[in-house]
Order: sequence, then C-alpha cells, then structure tokens
Amino acid sequence: MTTTDIAPQVSSDLEAKANRHLWGHFARHGKGITPPIITRGEGVHIWDSTGRKYIDGLSGLFVVQAGHGRKELAEAAAKQAEQLAFFPLWSYATPTAIELADRLAHYAPADLNRVFFTTGGGEAVESAWKLAKQYYKLVGKPGKFKVISRAIAYHGTPQGALAITGLPDFKKPFEPLTPGGFRVPNTNFYRAPAPYDTDPKAWGRYCADRIAEAIEFEGPDTVCAVFLEPVQNAGGCFPPPPGYFERVREICDEYDVLLVSDEVICAFGRIGSMFACDDFGYVPDIITCAKGLTSGYSPIGAMIASDRLFEPFNDGKTVFGHGYTFGGHPVSSAVALANLDIFEREGLNAHVKDNAPVFRATLEQLLELPIVGDVRGEGFFYGIELVKDKATKETFNEDESERLLRGFLTSALFEGGLYCRADDRGDPVVQLAPPLISGKKEFDAIYDILHRVLSEASRML
Repeated sequence: MTTTDIAPQVSSDLEAKANRHLWGHFARHGKGITPPIITRGEGVHIWDSTGRKYIDGLSGLFVVQAGHGRKELAEAAAKQAEQLAFFPLWSYATPTAIELADRLAHYAPADLNRVFFTTGGGEAVESAWKLAKQYYKLVGKPGKFKVISRAIAYHGTPQGALAITGLPDFKKPFEPLTPGGFRVPNTNFYRAPAPYDTDPKAWGRYCADRIAEAIEFEGPDTVCAVFLEPVQNAGGCFPPPPGYFERVREICDEYDVLLVSDEVICAFGRIGSMFACDDFGYVPDIITCAKGLTSGYSPIGAMIASDRLFEPFNDGKTVFGHGYTFGGHPVSSAVALANLDIFEREGLNAHVKDNAPVFRATLEQLLELPIVGDVRGEGFFYGIELVKDKATKETFNEDESERLLRGFLTSALFEGGLYCRADDRGDPVVQLAPPLISGKKEFDAIYDILHRVLSEASRML
C-alpha cells in the first residue's frame, strides 16, 4: 500500500483500526470522533487519506523546518542505519553523535560547549532541571532546587517538566508533581495593565522584576534556575519586550540562578537564527532544544550547557546519573547533520529573516476583522488572538471558546485547506508556524483561508 493514493475501503479500514487501537496524544476519543489520517507530505503541503491537500501551517508541530519530502534526510537515515543502527551513549560514543555535538556547540553562544542528547524536548527540559540541582549540590549550595517559569508557559510532560509548566489544567490530573515549580507573569503586552499598556520597555522591566521578586520571596539560596522560552508558545506567541532578557540575565547573575533558554520550538530558524537567544541578544547558561533539529525526520533533542556547569563533572569520577536509551541515537544524529547541511546550503535562517516582515504584514491584514484582537510573534512563529469585543479586548468565556475553537474553527480551517492550531491555553488564539521554506505565495494562501474562515466566525458571533 502506498500513501499517495489510498482507496476508500483502505481509508475506512484505517479509521476503524485507529478508533479501536490508537490512543492519540492530547486527543479526544469516543462519540464518533475519528482523527484525520495524514498520509503524505511534500514541501509545505500535506495530504490526508481521502487525497485532500492542505497547507501545513504549523510545520507538523513546529518541527518540519526544511519542508516535507526531503529525500536527502531519508537517505541519511538509511545510510547510517546500514552502518550502525544503534548504540547507546552510556560510556560510549558514536561518530554521528560526536559530530553533531561539535556542530551544535559551534552554533551555540559563548561557552555553551557541552551537549547532552535526549530524544525530545520535554526530556531536554527534565535534563536541565536535574543538571541544575546536581550542579549546585556539587558546588556546595545543596538547598538550591526550585525553578521559576512563566504563567501559561508549556515546558513538557515528564513530571519535572510538568512542574515547570505554567498551565494548571495540564497538571491537575497528575498531581502531586515534582515540588519546586513557581510562576511569574508572562510578557503578553496585549493584556498588559495600565500604565504598562503603552510602554513595551516598561512592561518588560516589570515582568523581569517579578522574577527577582519571586527569587527573593522563595529565598535566593533555594532557587536554582529560571526557565523561559524566547517567544512563549502557550497563550499565543508572546515575544519578549525590549530589554526583558537583558534584565533577566542581570537578575540571574545577581542571585546565582541559572538562566535556561527553552528553545524546543524557537531554535533552528523558527525566529531566524540557529538559537533564538541570539535573535534577542542574551546568553543563557543552558539551552534546551529538539523539534526542528532534524526537521522531524527522526526524533532527537538536546540540552546544551556551559563549560562552567560541566566543570564539576570533569574530574574523572563524578557522574551525571541521567540518560536515555535512545538519546543521541546514531541514525537521528545523522539526520540532524544532514538537516543542518540543508540549513547552511539553502540559507534557511537568512530566508526567515528576509521574509519575516512579509509574513507579519500579511497576517496583520487580519486586524480588520472584528474578531481579531491581536497579531503577535516573531520570525515564522505567530499567534492571532480572538476577541468578543475589539474595543474592550473582552475575551470569550469557557463555553464560548469551546464552541468557537473546537466546535467551528479547528474543522473549518482544516476543511478550508489549512492545518494550524486553534488553542485556548490562555485566551483563544490561532497559531501559525509554516515550514521555513515558505514565502509570499504560501503566506497569501494562509491569509486567504484565515480571512474567509474568521470572517464566517465573526458573522456567527
């Protein structure tokens, strides 16, 4: 069976098997819900089992940077699998993992030279917190174990990463969580209170200073790290205000707290550079990354730490007692190297920087619609916040949001030919993150579908 032309009966059989056996991630089940079955991708498009074509407006899940159907990435996987399909990094090494670590260290800023591989982003976040805890124990500050992150922020599903996540509804089913996670305000300027609502720089200073306030409140001798995304995903793409990260870096240095740049989404060109901390001019102590490292062609993630954090482990006897069977998998590492070759050969980062203003200007045309309150983001990563009343910024209540997002928008956008995310972790938004090979043609097509569907939503309301 090929995935380019699936017969109706085969499609029906797949649906029946999915309904019987497949447990979807973050998915609803039962009551006649059947997931769309995606069978093929090429460039910026995907196809489902009925043969319908869609624009992939979310790069799968902020992942497929180089686009679908890149044969050289599949060939890199096959070639490596023939030579060495698997070997762990548990006191051993493989050539592809070594080469990838070297390459990532050269992309990373300052002295972030130590690369610890995982299989995904949540594991990278988990690894960073564990490293921070053990590091401070080794340097004689054993009480530093707490972490600070932002409200509504998502940092992953493992118990530690979930404790760092700032979404209460995501955490309630799994409580009690790992202790030590504390929250500060995010940088949503659209919802900034007076007098900060007219001064982005003052708003950034206010938000950053709340981190210092939280460290003081919890006790500087108990806080080990601050976890921040360069552009916060959950809630709808909150960029950092001017001066925000500069102030956060000052605070972390003042209190001897590690700054972790969670770049699981933002790294590898999503904002315009290999690492988004470079886009916003700050140097973290740790970078966590995953998703776009292989453009999704094979799973891998990484925690990249500074030489200072590695130093206590560099004595011939101290072990970071942490790892994953498939961390730094030789096939995934080979695919990542081939993916980074594409980045350099095709100039994907420069392409994003050149075309980001066009993407922004195209999406900002949606502000003419009464339902669109805000358009925000950076690079190829944007959120469109939806409101009941544009003048007052009144949002939708829980029932209204349910009807709007899951009762209408999700299916209407998909049926209209656009795969993206309609989300209400926070206020209702539509999120977009097209493959980095996209350009004006794709931006215009995305806009046309959004304008048509959001106009219909406005009339319904």
